[in-house]
Amino acid sequence: MPVDVLVGLQWGDEGKGKIVDVLAPSYDAVARFQGGPNAGHTLTFDGTKHVLRQVPSGIFHPHILNVVGNGVVLDPVVFREELQKLTERGVDWSKNLYISKKAQLILPSHRALDRISEEARGNTKIGSTLKGIGPTYSDKIGRVGLRVGHILLPDFQQRYKEAVAHHASIAAPYNKELEIEALEEEFFSAIEFLRTLQLTDTEYLLNDLLAQGKRILAEGAQGSLLDIDFGTYPYVTSSSTISAGACTGLGIAPRHIDKVYGITKAYCTRVGSGPFPTELEDAVGEEIRKAGREFGAVTGRPRRCGWIDLPALRYAIMLNGVTELHLMKADVLDGFTEIRACTHYRTATGETTPKLPDPGELNGITPEYLTLPGWNTDLTNITDTGQLPENLQAYLAFLERELQVPISIVSVGPDRVSTLFR
Repeated sequence: MPVDVLVGLQWGDEGKGKIVDVLAPSYDAVARFQGGPNAGHTLTFDGTKHVLRQVPSGIFHPHILNVVGNGVVLDPVVFREELQKLTERGVDWSKNLYISKKAQLILPSHRALDRISEEARGNTKIGSTLKGIGPTYSDKIGRVGLRVGHILLPDFQQRYKEAVAHHASIAAPYNKELEIEALEEEFFSAIEFLRTLQLTDTEYLLNDLLAQGKRILAEGAQGSLLDIDFGTYPYVTSSSTISAGACTGLGIAPRHIDKVYGITKAYCTRVGSGPFPTELEDAVGEEIRKAGREFGAVTGRPRRCGWIDLPALRYAIMLNGVTELHLMKADVLDGFTEIRACTHYRTATGETTPKLPDPGELNGITPEYLTLPGWNTDLTNITDTGQLPENLQAYLAFLERELQVPISIVSVGPDRVSTLFR
């Protein structure tokens, strides 16, 4: 049986967690393949909001295996906090949660390096969440990182000390000290907790499931435009956020990939620094932010808001091989009599292009918009796609024509039940 992959097509925050939760009952396993606690997947059901940061979004379904793959960077302290909150809410994760021994550990000194590096950038800040993600992935690529499996070895303490010494040498040219002593007691306590969990070679676990005919949903974090290779570099995350990352982040062969679900908002948002061609720095942008409650699930930072960007979406759809689109937060645009969609860019030389330029050229482009009639209707009580207003139906048809991919899900509210299948 296949692996289906779910990815964000914008700069993250598209609503991936909600869709994983909705789709999960038809799968045998949900596997997170990249990212770390800089991701915040928000799920709402039974009147309660849940925010997951490292735990896969299938955890609320007891019959589903939840796998933290090798491509993830894991903060033991945050992970323990997440699991404690789940326990308080009556979720028994003890039997269906597995963690790859090859996942990288986020150390207190990684978080310190993240802060020191960002402060040193001054006005050219990346917009890091300061969770230690970048430095951890740097250590992974530099072959000096610590893995989850290392905590089971007798020399883990020595390995940890060597890692911290290495990080101190990186901080020294900035005339900064790591200042992590106050964090280490909680870190090692969380390490002891982590040792009690199901740590395993998850690549074998997942491939055994496939051999048994089981279905797996691979869950991505962040968004395609934050991909380390294809995003708006250098204002990106440090991992492969596109569907190809599911193979390296879980240890599964490309031949197993079947459907690729691409998640996009009916508009567009971005957190942190970096180019954002359709950004609205006016009253309309503020109206979208307020209506969409556009504040980071992890950081609380206000998100930058703008109209939907079709050249960027076409690019992300191409990179991921998207087979189905899921349109999120259609209800946020309920109050608009008109909405706009960027269909092309005009370059600095006056040319018009439907393609996303190289990130270095994005600041010189101007979005070209098509104005469409809004639906100006409250969508939150709609339970069937046949009830959707005519102008929203026209908007969906417009997007399908422009993007050449069918829209199979429309979300009209934050709750699990506010999810319409087409």
